[in-house]
Amino acid sequence: MNRRTAIKQLFVVAGGIMIATSCAGDGQSTSIVLTNIKLSATDEKLLGDFVEAIIPASDSPGGKALNLHLFVMKMVDDCQTKEEQKAFIEGLKQAADSLKKADQKAILDYLNGLPKEDVFFKILKRRTVQGYLNSEYVMKNKLIYELVPGRYDGAVKVNV
Repeated sequence: MNRRTAIKQLFVVAGGIMIATSCAGDGQSTSIVLTNIKLSATDEKLLGDFVEAIIPASDSPGGKALNLHLFVMKMVDDCQTKEEQKAFIEGLKQAADSLKKADQKAILDYLNGLPKEDVFFKILKRRTVQGYLNSEYVMKNKLIYELVPGRYDGAVKVNV
C-alpha cells in the first residue's frame, strides 16, 4: 500500500472523527458556550421564560424571539463579578424550585414577590432591558438614527 494514500486516509478519518464528536452533544448543555458559569438547557429555557415575561411579544417581537435570554447569559458570564454570578445562579435555581409551571402570570408574580435589591432580579432586569435596547429590531425599526452632524435646517432664526 502506498504510504501517501494511507496517511491521506488517516487524516480524512481523523477529521471525520473530530467533526462527529464536536456535533454530538449531550442535550443538557446551553446553546452558547459559557466559560465562567454552568447552566443547563432547562435553566436556559427558564431564563427565556423570564425574559419573555419581562418583554412580552405584541406587535413587536418579544424577549425570547430576540434571543435576549442568550444575551443575559453571556453578559452574566462575561461582565458580572464572581459573587454576582453565584448569586444569579442561586436565584435562578430558587426560581426553578419555586416555579412548577412556567406560565407568564406565575413568573410575573414570582418577580413581583422578589425584593427590589435582590441580585438575581436586578441583573435579570438590567441585562434584559439592555439587550432589548441594543437589539437589531429596536435599532432598525424603533430608533431613528441620523449620521453626525444631523440635518441642516437653514430656516432657523438666530437671536442676536
